[in-house]
Amino acid sequence: MFVSQILVDAPATARAIVTFGDSITDGDGSTVDANHRWPDFLAARFVEAGGAPVGVLNAGISGAKLLKDRMGVNALARFDRDALSIPGVGSVVVMIGINDIGWPGGVLSPSDPPVSAEDLIMGYRQLIAQAHVHNIRVIGVTLTPFEDTFKVVNPALDYFYNPEKEKTREAVNQWIRESKEFDGVIDFDALTRDPQRPSHIQAAFDSGDHLHPSDNGYKAMADSIDLRLLTEQH
Repeated sequence: MFVSQILVDAPATARAIVTFGDSITDGDGSTVDANHRWPDFLAARFVEAGGAPVGVLNAGISGAKLLKDRMGVNALARFDRDALSIPGVGSVVVMIGINDIGWPGGVLSPSDPPVSAEDLIMGYRQLIAQAHVHNIRVIGVTLTPFEDTFKVVNPALDYFYNPEKEKTREAVNQWIRESKEFDGVIDFDALTRDPQRPSHIQAAFDSGDHLHPSDNGYKAMADSIDLRLLTEQH
């Protein structure tokens, strides 16, 4: 709890990739102390691939939001500290926004108005602009399905999903895929959704709360990434 960062000697060819997000990047739902988060599996793939060394840094914070503080400061406020200022960083993978959509209207944010797709897009554009000032590539990740989130785990949190919030998620994902404003896109939504019920995570990847993937889900997410997308020069 007292260590905030470890810096190590590295050859000039080494590079760092920061995975920046919320609990899905933090690894909620994976086996504790097993290093089965999707950034862990991604790091293992780089080791297996050989070549110049690549460090994968996990800047996921459970409960984190893009636009507002709560469980940690908002993404806009911490982006420079947790991602852009990391020595050797060449690419940042951004997956955040589902808590902005899900929290309003319930016990965690009872007085917050609904967040629109336009609100989130404005936030993403600020992250992209910050990264490009530093000549760092920023990869956008689609938001994964969340129907029935926490419904079984805690009925008091059943408000997290509703059809209007799903429309916001779909609009955000469409923008991430089609706007071309990110330097690349990773489509975790297309990978993890149930083909028969696209607003719901498929059972094979579900940790049980219908939001966070299981170990199998996290591995599938990491395995779906084209490593070249993360190592291209800006």
